[in-house]
Amino acid sequence: MVIDAQDVLITLVTPAEGEPTADAVSCWKLVEPSTGEDPLDALIVRLAAAYQDPGLLKFHLDDVGSAAGRAAELADPAARVSTQDMVLAVGDYLAAYVVEWTVHHLDLIADLPNTAGPLAEGLAWSRETLERLAGEAFPASFPDADVLLVGTGRRAPTEAERGGLGPLAARLPFVLG
Repeated sequence: MVIDAQDVLITLVTPAEGEPTADAVSCWKLVEPSTGEDPLDALIVRLAAAYQDPGLLKFHLDDVGSAAGRAAELADPAARVSTQDMVLAVGDYLAAYVVEWTVHHLDLIADLPNTAGPLAEGLAWSRETLERLAGEAFPASFPDADVLLVGTGRRAPTEAERGGLGPLAARLPFVLG
């Protein structure tokens, strides 16, 4: 998440010329699950371990995350930015990050039952994005948070959920890249 916040800061000050080549949904791609062979996977583990004291990580995330939030509030949603060989309107770029941070919010509270979850709007947008990428809707009976948890492989579907998913169950998990 620290890397994500840094990415937001960098991207918001990386102007781009021309028309957008992607929007808040099409900037995402469904990718194969990580095998652990990607050097970035090892880097993330090493960076996390370098903090040793979780308080240091919290401090760094609060600091960089707050700066990214302030930069996002000040940014012109119609301005163009460049990231990952794409040009996006700032509004679309930030909307894509709603998905990323909503899913990570669910990760952070997974074992904290008395902690507030993501905002309903972020959950709904994230669900819509995942369904559009998958080309198929999850059952309406699934709460948005469960769609994200099951859909991204953060938890296995229950037997009842698996039955409700039908053929979609065989396509899970969807890994966003």
